[in-house]
Order: sequence, then C-alpha cells, then structure tokens
Amino acid sequence: MRIARFTTGEDPLFGVVTGEIDEHGIPDEDCVIVGLNGDPLYVGLHLSNKEYRLADVRLLSPVLPRSKVIGIGRNYAAHAAEMGGDVPDEPLMFMKPNTSVVGPDDPVFYPRQSSEVHYEGELAVVISRPCRDVPAAKFADVVQGYTVANDVTARDLQRKDGQFTRAKGFDSFCPLGPWIETELDVSDLRVQTFVNGEVKQDGRTSDMIFDVPTLVEYVSSVMTLLPGDVILTGTPEGVGPVQVGDEIEVSISGIGNLTNKVKQRD
Repeated sequence: MRIARFTTGEDPLFGVVTGEIDEHGIPDEDCVIVGLNGDPLYVGLHLSNKEYRLADVRLLSPVLPRSKVIGIGRNYAAHAAEMGGDVPDEPLMFMKPNTSVVGPDDPVFYPRQSSEVHYEGELAVVISRPCRDVPAAKFADVVQGYTVANDVTARDLQRKDGQFTRAKGFDSFCPLGPWIETELDVSDLRVQTFVNGEVKQDGRTSDMIFDVPTLVEYVSSVMTLLPGDVILTGTPEGVGPVQVGDEIEVSISGIGNLTNKVKQRD
C-alpha cells in the first residue's frame, strides 16, 4: 500500500495511491489517490468517499515528523572508505531537525554558509507508534513503511565542525517522498541518485553494514521513537557536490522517485 500526503491547493490530505507504477518509479497517468479520513498514523486507515487524480495534486512529504529524524552515518563500507573513515563497530547516529524535511519537487536551498553541498540518497524508515527497546525480530511491529530520502549535507561545514548538526540541519536538507510504501521487503533494494540525469550513486540495501531491524533495535535502545519519526539508513558510495540549478533525483526500487532542484537561498 502506498500512503501519500498531498494537497489540492488547500490543507494537506492523506490518501492511498492506486494504479500502476513502472520499473522506473513513474506512475501511470491514470493513477488515483483514494482519500483517507485523517492521518493514518493517528486514526488508522479509514477510506473516504473522495478520489483525486494523482496528476491533479501536489505531493507533499509523506510524513512530517512531529519529533525527530535520526540519521545513520557510514552504513555502507564503500561510502565509509570514500569518506576516509573506518566501518563503525556500531551504528553511528546523528539527528536532523524536523524543520529540515521537505517533499517532492520542493527546492533544496543552498545555504550562504557553505560552498560544498552534497546529495546522499537513501532508504528511510517511518515509525508507526511509540516504542522503546524494540527487539530486531519485532521491528516490523513499529514500522509504518518506507520512503525515499536525500540526506543533504554541507560537507565543508561537516569537516569544519567535527560533528553533523549544522551540516545536516539546514531547512530543506531532508527531502522525503514520494509516498510511504507499507508492504515491502527492503533487504535488497536498488538505491540510485542522479544529478541532472547522470547517475552518481548506484547501490543496494543488501550492502548495508547494519540492516533495518538492527537499526530499529539500536536507535530504540537509546531513545523513545514516536509516530512519524524517521530513520535514515545511510547512503551508498558516490556522494558528491551539487550546484544551484542542479536537479537531484533519488530512486529506490519498489518505492519510487524523489526529485528536488537546488536553489540559492535569498
């Protein structure tokens, strides 16, 4: 099931996307969103009697975390190597503020403080209910589904600061979308990132050092996870810079595509 958050020009709505999505993540022109009564994270899945053509709405970030976004660093060995770091012995956590979240086709703003902004395409996990100390074997009990993420990073500030908060925390530095896929085996998905149509990253989630069950167990052993919290699972090798005017597209098999353009912050 694909759960979308969208607008027709007024308040945000939720719905279930129906119809065919091709192997490249492109929806069929006849795809329809069947409306839901309220946010399914809080009121459950209750279909309304309203339908909307997907082509006629604007997709928003499928979840707007009320609490937090947790990132995982260096979770692919090849990416750890390209960053000049060792593979961590346990998941390397950092946090992005919920104000960094934007949706499909929203701009990623290039901050004035940086001259080296990088893309990082990755799989995102959306938490469904309050939880703490979740065993890896029961991770699915607390996961609503999965979406596509771009963990945008000001790399020069990351090096300068020696930690991640400023480098990864700017407004617009966490695009999510296009929707949440609730029924998906994420153990071996293809993760690709394109800049202006040119492939830059091409990895598989099977190459993660710590898989999704392990990450849910680890993060929830440190902090309580709340409905709508998002865990970013790390990025494959191939990260690199973008410039104002560039278009970034992150594609994950079984979910879809997330596209954002880079704009200068006024």
